[in-house]
Amino acid sequence: MSGSALRLGYGLNGFAGHRLADACAVVSHLGYEGVGLTLDQPHLDPYAHLPAEIEHARRCLSRHGLASVVETGSRYVLDPFRKHEPTLVSDEGRERRTDLLQRAVRVAHELGSEAMSCWSGTAPEGVGAAVLWRRVVDGLGPVLDDAHELGVTVCVEPEPGMFLATLDDVLALRERLGSPEHLRVTLDLGHLVCNEPRTPGETVHLAGPLLGNVQVDDMVRDVHEHLELGTGELDLDDVLGALLATGYAGLACVELPRHSHAAPAVAASTMAALRASLDRLGSVEQPSPPSPPAPHQHPKEAVR
Repeated sequence: MSGSALRLGYGLNGFAGHRLADACAVVSHLGYEGVGLTLDQPHLDPYAHLPAEIEHARRCLSRHGLASVVETGSRYVLDPFRKHEPTLVSDEGRERRTDLLQRAVRVAHELGSEAMSCWSGTAPEGVGAAVLWRRVVDGLGPVLDDAHELGVTVCVEPEPGMFLATLDDVLALRERLGSPEHLRVTLDLGHLVCNEPRTPGETVHLAGPLLGNVQVDDMVRDVHEHLELGTGELDLDDVLGALLATGYAGLACVELPRHSHAAPAVAASTMAALRASLDRLGSVEQPSPPSPPAPHQHPKEAVR
């Protein structure tokens, strides 16, 4: 997007019905400059043959000139029965989450991704805060060691209902870990309206230079329509203006994992809404509409 440091991306968990190559082609064609790449089937399975998975993803991203952030919020990548489990704060199996995050750091390094993003998990009932803090710190320790060695930025996202639920919680985590430069913050813009003690703009400004990853979430019902109309709970102009004011130059990736059934149309209308907001803020020039992409041949795909 010319004239703005902020770059728009699209979370590919919102393209679950597309092959990775096709998803990259669509989002690039629509004008997105990067992707949030969630480690899971069908796009990059962290428990398949990882070198081959990474090489395929590298080719797909490179072919379309897309930057990337590695996301680790897949619902069932570790347990086919329990959503998001185990986590960094689970009673059992925490080492499996740490292993996944270490794999994600490796993927981010190999792909040249701008960050690896993760969250704490939901606290088990009856476990005290002191124990939960120790679990998070111990679980992230090896991940941060690997990230430091490989030059990868790790971003922790405050998530509603999880142990680390607010920006203040993530800032406290950084202090407990000695405030390492490569440990930064993921902010989900949709969550700012329901989960933070400050206004969305104030929260963005507080995160400021520690921002390493931004998501435009699905907290607003039918977000692509609401953003286009400028309605809903999130004042898009205000929060994007705050991002621009901080000098944030990373990716802001749309996160709409429940919209894969209409992914190209949703991605197109959301891009139109975001461009309109940035245009109102005087930060981008409106590009000409892209021409239709040329047809291409699909490789034979195994039945999933």
